[in-house]
Parts: sequence; structure tokens; C-alpha cells
Amino acid sequence: MNSPRASIVIPVYNEEAGLQALFDRLYPALDKLNSTYEILFINDGSTDRSAALLREQFERRADVTRVILLNGNYGQHMAIMAGFEHVRGDRIITLDADLQNPPEEISNLLAVMDEGHDYVGTIRQNRQDSAWRRWASRLMNRLRERITRVHMTDQGCMMRGYDRKIIRAITSCHEINTFIPALAYTFAANPTEVSVRHEERAAGESKYSLYQLVRLNFDLITGFSVVPLQMFSLMGMLLSVCSGFFVVYLLVRRIVVGPEAEGLFTLFAITFFLISMLLFGVGLLGEYVGRIYQQVRNRPRFLIEAILESPPLGSGPISSDYPD
Repeated sequence: MNSPRASIVIPVYNEEAGLQALFDRLYPALDKLNSTYEILFINDGSTDRSAALLREQFERRADVTRVILLNGNYGQHMAIMAGFEHVRGDRIITLDADLQNPPEEISNLLAVMDEGHDYVGTIRQNRQDSAWRRWASRLMNRLRERITRVHMTDQGCMMRGYDRKIIRAITSCHEINTFIPALAYTFAANPTEVSVRHEERAAGESKYSLYQLVRLNFDLITGFSVVPLQMFSLMGMLLSVCSGFFVVYLLVRRIVVGPEAEGLFTLFAITFFLISMLLFGVGLLGEYVGRIYQQVRNRPRFLIEAILESPPLGSGPISSDYPD
């Protein structure tokens, strides 16, 4: 495993119910490749028995299995970043632990990468999610592409392929909040997309709530573009011009017609609208300032508790502890 052909990076968070099903399909699919590989599981602070199951699987297949144990829950993208910093393969495939993207598709991604593509995105066929999630995903895909100019047909599919040079570029960016697929796309010289099958979750439930999905898209948009700030600035200029004309209109009307009390609620409505726009702008600006605040503190993005892996010379399984 010193330099395998492929590294499979899988973040795990409270997936106790579905891990055995993942093991039963993942290892046979990779064994059929007739090529060297490693599987790197990252336990993202699970509170169930996921860490224990990963340790047991490591003991069964220590020849191709490595496990990174984080000391807390840092989120899916930070867990993947922890994996990226420890991969050994020339081709890196990211995969969720829920089996919605079949492990059997890994061979297809590797074949496409062998054609010379350094980044392979994926598009889910017959997506097995609720209607509102599919609708929200399409909406955010279109909005994100217009704002960031990052082209990803399906930004929510985490099964993707990366060349090692792309991984090196990603890990060199010490961003607190980032969206890995979009970051990889900006570094890729020859990206492409392929369709992959999509299945219902094998067990458990999605770890992404509506709030987390909104936060993820905020990170994506604010992390790759300042267009929202520019749009708000232009909107503020337009509203200022309109407000100026409206003040002039009311002044002329007062001189010609006289004061009227009937328009009081109209003025209230306009005032409330302008206040709401102002609050939205403050919140939007706060998103960018908050990213700066998190970045300048220069705190670790994640802390590794231990790494379960076999030593290079094959003297047996070991555990590498990281007290920090």
C-alpha cells in the first residue's frame, strides 16, 4: 500500500447500521480491479459504534484498509480533507458510506481517468431522493453556476475522481470553509463528468438537514465569488435612485395637491421593504466577514485522534496517535 493505484476516501458519521453492507460490496468491487488499492475511512466523531466497526474491519483487511479517527465532528468536507492529506494513491475516489452511489461504479471512474482526465465529476441517474431535495438541488445548481461560473451538473454527488496533483493543490489551500468539488474544478486542466447509478440509502438517514444544506450552499457561493456583494451594491444603488425620485414626487405632490394621510401605509410598506433589504445586506456582508474571521484565527481545521494502518514494512497493524 506504499503507492497503490487508487485510494478510496470514505467519510463516516453515525453509519453503524449500514457499514457492514458497505464492506460486503466495496471490497469485492475493488478486488475485481486486479490492481493495487487502499481504502481510507475517516470517522468524523461518530457517537454510535461506527468507530468500533471500522476498527474490526481494519483488523480483517489491514492489507488495504486504513482508518483515521477524528476527535470530533468536523463535517463531511473536513473529514474528506483529512483523508486527502493521508492518501497514497495516484487516483483518488471519494465515496459516501450510505451506498447511494454503488461501489461498483468506481471502476468506471478509474477508466475515465485513465483516458487523461484529472477530475471526474458525476451525475446521479434516477435520483432516489425526495421531490423537494431534487427541486432544491436543481435550483441551487443553476444559481451557483451563474454566480461562480463553476460548472457542475450535479453538485450534490460526492462520488468523484481526482488525480493526485489535484489533491496536492486542494490540500495546499488551508481554507476553513470550502466546497471540495468546486475547488477541484478550478484546479483541473481536463475535467469531465460521467453518469453513475443512484440507489436508495441502504440504512440510516441523511445527516444533512435543511439548514445544513443551506449552509453548504452559502459556503459554496461565498467561497468562490463576490457576485452576491456586487449584486447587492447594484441593488442598493438602484433603490437609492428610486427613493430619490419618490421623495421628489412626494414633495411636488405636497406642494400641488397638499398633504394626504391616505398614503401613510404605503410609506410604511416601502420603509419596511427598504429595512428588510438593509438587513439582508448586513447578513450577506456578515457571511464574508465571518469567513475572514474564521480564517485569520488560524485554528486547526480538524484534529486527528489516531490513525489505524499497517507499517510500510508489513510488521503488523499499528495505531498512530496524534495527541494534538
